[in-house]
Amino acid sequence: MEFLRPATWDEALAAKAEHPTALPISGGTDVMVELNFDVHRPSAILDLNRITELTEWSSDGATVRLGAAVPYARIIEELSGPLPGLALAAHTVGSPQIRNRGSVGGNLGAASPAGDSHPALLAAGREVCVEAHSVRGSRLIPIDEFYVGVKRNSLEPDELIRAVRIPVADGPQQFSKIGTRNAMVIAVCAFGFALHPEDGTVGTGIGSAAPTPRRAVEAEEYLRGVLAERGLWESGELLGPEVVQRFGELVKAAASPIDDVRGTADYRRHALAVMARRTLTWCWNDYRKQIRSAA
Repeated sequence: MEFLRPATWDEALAAKAEHPTALPISGGTDVMVELNFDVHRPSAILDLNRITELTEWSSDGATVRLGAAVPYARIIEELSGPLPGLALAAHTVGSPQIRNRGSVGGNLGAASPAGDSHPALLAAGREVCVEAHSVRGSRLIPIDEFYVGVKRNSLEPDELIRAVRIPVADGPQQFSKIGTRNAMVIAVCAFGFALHPEDGTVGTGIGSAAPTPRRAVEAEEYLRGVLAERGLWESGELLGPEVVQRFGELVKAAASPIDDVRGTADYRRHALAVMARRTLTWCWNDYRKQIRSAA
């Protein structure tokens, strides 16, 4: 196995172009597990730890540009205001040691259906994009087009993830995860939810309950319609139990889980409905408080 250790981003892109099967590594929280258990034996390892710009983030007030290697611990500490859903998801990742090494870029590269950041990214809005770079240039991949199969993404063999562009939250966001224990666990299923009052939409993200992370599109459209037709964005009145219940059922219907060692398909569907109802209720209560405070 060849070990490549570029010192600059340009060197990294050149190395990836020359060795398209090289496996990128930064935090190593996923890669080293597979190597240690002999699940994956790549021809080369591409170490990105010397590329300091990957650990930086910036914001113009409307969008956060999150470097691919910014660790979860810093997302929690520095970005819980502009990216509350992602920060909540980051809280559930592994142990403190893992949160100090693991990153959203690594989660995206692995593209596991159980990745904790995926539901929060999907819920954050359709404007979320992954920056993919190669020696040929760069492109933005919308988050809805990034996941293409079980542990497969839409990156070309010579591309690396540079950053993720995420809209700054304009309303409450939540994340919920169920595991076989309370901490340091892979999700049995997970759900992200966000209110977007500026454009009158809502966002959802389902994790570990389908071949890829996915939205609950019908649930989003249903809730968007109810909020608009009843003038609830303006009034901040209660949604009513029938709306919350229907939203949960539509989220449940959007999943296509399997039975595995962590849980059954039926349990995952049930849990998603519960998490959808709870996160919607939590977010709407927070939104109502904001409405009252503004008045």
